[in-house]
Amino acid sequence: MSRFFSEKYASLVPYTPGEQPKEMKYIKLNTNESPFPPSEKAVTEALKEARRLQIYSDPECRDLVDVASKTFGVEKDEILFTNGSDEILNFAFMAFCDDKHPAAFPDITYGFYTVFADVNNIPYEQVPLKEDFSVCPEDYMGINKTVFLANPNAPTGIALPLEKIEGIVKNNPDNVVIIDEAYVDFGAQSAIPLIHKYDNLLVTQTFSKSRSMAGARLGFGVGCKELIRDLNTIKYSTNPYNINRMTMAAGLGVLSDEEYTKKNCGAIIENRRIASEELKKLGFEMTDSSANFIFAKHPEMSGFDIYSKLKSRGILIRHFETPALKEYNRITVGSREQMTALIDNLKEILEEAL
Repeated sequence: MSRFFSEKYASLVPYTPGEQPKEMKYIKLNTNESPFPPSEKAVTEALKEARRLQIYSDPECRDLVDVASKTFGVEKDEILFTNGSDEILNFAFMAFCDDKHPAAFPDITYGFYTVFADVNNIPYEQVPLKEDFSVCPEDYMGINKTVFLANPNAPTGIALPLEKIEGIVKNNPDNVVIIDEAYVDFGAQSAIPLIHKYDNLLVTQTFSKSRSMAGARLGFGVGCKELIRDLNTIKYSTNPYNINRMTMAAGLGVLSDEEYTKKNCGAIIENRRIASEELKKLGFEMTDSSANFIFAKHPEMSGFDIYSKLKSRGILIRHFETPALKEYNRITVGSREQMTALIDNLKEILEEAL
């Protein structure tokens, strides 16, 4: 760091994104991107706006909000769009956490939570997962902290049923509970309907996974209008034009093509099922994933060795160095052809090693 870097950030450990290598063409199963291209309607709408980039985008996202509110069954003042769901998660740390309202989240979860807490100088508690990597809802009942829960969780893929989520929200009436539903479309139940029952619930989602728009950066949050008003205060104090014209238009296009999204989600769920069965035949152990990835380990080969041998063969998966996770790898569910290539290469790797 330079001699000018503020001391308040000297100990900050930034989030580490998944590899995006350029040196060769890989089968990318490491960053939970969709194997399917965006909807043609999304592409068409984005191209139209490419000719109008000299004009600022609408800071209120009115057209997008109008369509999305109908899609998700909320009022227009109960939804806020952001630059990916990471932005609204950061807004939530800024708006609803401080010394009197510390944050709480699992010790194994989306890695950005600790970063958001540290960069905003917010105290936090990391709640241990159970031995099977699942969240224990009772650990969050009446915790009197601002709760952040990814559901399904990452990198485990394990989801809590909606009644358990509601229990956590109900038992923390004086604190906001944020449910991060980045992977909800692959097998979990959304908590969005509960925002009309609880004024302390914020649900966040992203267009990156199920809607094939990771490169466009579009996310959103839904909650009661008072929570959304709070988050808008943060937005308009940082970057009012946070969503560009092309991304906004692509979002409109993909929402007009929900059948395409549902079809792709169905294919990924089926590919996850088939790949999981094949991995089990090879001796892998895994969590019960409701996400677009598989979290797996092999009892006779280290997680790093599996990761590195696959990489040498042109297949990328995600390996974590933390002690609790180092024997596991997170494998994005890709196309049928990609998953077949993964299984075939794993068979050869295990035959050579064992």
